[in-house]
Amino acid sequence: MTRLISAILTAACLSMGGGPLSAQDFQQGVLQSQVLMIDSDRFFSDSAFGKRVSAEVEAEGANIAAENRRIEAELTDEEKALTDKRPTLPATEFRALADAFDEKVQTLRREQDAKARALGQRGDEARRRFLLAARPVLGDLMRDAGALIILERRGVFLASDAIDITDEAIAKIDAALGDGSDLTPPEE
Repeated sequence: MTRLISAILTAACLSMGGGPLSAQDFQQGVLQSQVLMIDSDRFFSDSAFGKRVSAEVEAEGANIAAENRRIEAELTDEEKALTDKRPTLPATEFRALADAFDEKVQTLRREQDAKARALGQRGDEARRRFLLAARPVLGDLMRDAGALIILERRGVFLASDAIDITDEAIAKIDAALGDGSDLTPPEE
């Protein structure tokens, strides 16, 4: 359905004179087009905000991975010690220790999985906050160009690169937000 809508919009744009852009499509160096296009992934990832969030998520992910390796090494040592005790313990006592060890492993796994999910959610939330903060900047770009719509580049079959505002949008969002570290995080 989304592809059909994109195809219809692209066809409509081409029928409105969507051929190659000419000098008259620019006023005072500003693109004038009813249709603009943006690569929203690159808009986020190449912005100062996106780079900061990516670095934070990557660093926290590395911390979680290091913690996982440390936990794994500790559990391996604990499992070996438990296995070494097996011949000297009554079966019921060993079973109780083995069950407690298994429960510990499962609990740690759930905790580490929860940390990884929370990290992913934090990244997703940061992207939502970025896009919300970017709306006025994109609105200004639309107004300056006389645009009616900004299409997502991935959903467009064929278009002139001249209507791609990704680089300009990145420059303007960086000027408006910087790395976004001073944005108030959402209430939890």
